[in-house]
Amino acid sequence: MNDKNNILLISDDEKLSIELHEKLVFMRKNDNVIVSNYEHARRNIQFYLPEIILVHEASDKNKTIKLISDIMKNDESSSVILLVDNYDSDFILNAYEAGIADFTDVAAADFEIVIRTVNNLKNVSVKYKATRNFRLLVQAGIIDELTGFYSFNAAQRVIENEINYNLLDNGVFMVVEPDEDSKQQFSIEKFAKAVNKSLRAYDLVTMAKGAKLYILLPKTDVDDAIVVLDKIKANYGKNFKLKAGLTNFYKKSFEKIEHEVLHALSEAVYSEEDYVVAQSYKKQDTLDEWLQIGDDSNKDYKLFRQMFNKKMEKVITPVFYRLQKAYEEKLFGTKIEQYTDEEQCVFTLKNRKQESSLRIVYPGFAKIVIYITHKGLESPEDSELSLPLTKITSKELIKIIEDFIKEFKNTSID
Repeated sequence: MNDKNNILLISDDEKLSIELHEKLVFMRKNDNVIVSNYEHARRNIQFYLPEIILVHEASDKNKTIKLISDIMKNDESSSVILLVDNYDSDFILNAYEAGIADFTDVAAADFEIVIRTVNNLKNVSVKYKATRNFRLLVQAGIIDELTGFYSFNAAQRVIENEINYNLLDNGVFMVVEPDEDSKQQFSIEKFAKAVNKSLRAYDLVTMAKGAKLYILLPKTDVDDAIVVLDKIKANYGKNFKLKAGLTNFYKKSFEKIEHEVLHALSEAVYSEEDYVVAQSYKKQDTLDEWLQIGDDSNKDYKLFRQMFNKKMEKVITPVFYRLQKAYEEKLFGTKIEQYTDEEQCVFTLKNRKQESSLRIVYPGFAKIVIYITHKGLESPEDSELSLPLTKITSKELIKIIEDFIKEFKNTSID
């Protein structure tokens, strides 16, 4: 933080401006405090280049939001603190969306306004250093300026450093790209924003060849990685589709995981699948390796019950939730319900004249039973399917449920 900073106070209330100016000058003697009304705000921002901008709400709150938006659009390095006359949660939330860093009541104690100013000056200093480092990395060809992601040339070095430095021993590495239809009106900037909104702070993204991105997801399994894919599609916008290849990265070289995900992506591109998991992905095998079945009578029931509980938590529940969200808008006039408890997992479709349910029941030992029932006009026949616990994978379960949904749709009467 600099010893001397420019602090701009914007307010159309002259009396309040004088009071606040005196507080800031008294407490921050080394700073240059400038007072401006709304009319001259933009000109003063351009001239003084303030580190901190205090914006007192105008009588027209939309005017305040517009000013904040304009400030952040043209000068992201400044930190904006909103001063409010009354607590209005909707207004304050809109101000945060527009880009404010903080807010306080104008009637707050003197020290509170000063403390918030000082803290935001520190944040500005951190932001400045980050921006400077970003520019250096762009100049060095390590970061792609357009997206803010690491460049393809730096991908191997960055990913290997991330895995080795943090001693990562589990997670998913994937490559993603828009499908052919989505490439027709594709924006890499919009894609980058959608990806950033969908990831955690410690996930890592690099550019790949073409419109592809490499994404490293530490401490994540395939089911959670698929949730990330769904988020990216939703954040990009309607009808956007992705293709992806996934694998794990534990004890593998970059060359190997890159080869695996690109091969898996190729399979996804030339099939109807949105994603393909590389054959070497061992999570499922590790989960089930003790469950290879010889004689059921020699197995401990408690062990099988434990495995079924894991399947419910890691496979069935996420798949039920994901498919409910995926089909809620696709099945017009149909209510989708799903739940799991200790005895069964149920996925139900209901409309005015039909009701269909898919129930997964655990009768004991090494198998589960799936009961599919339909009620209503022209209903298909009820069916029953038995599966070994080792065969309950996300891919298999998705296929079964989507077939069930197709049966419901094909016989649905509007």
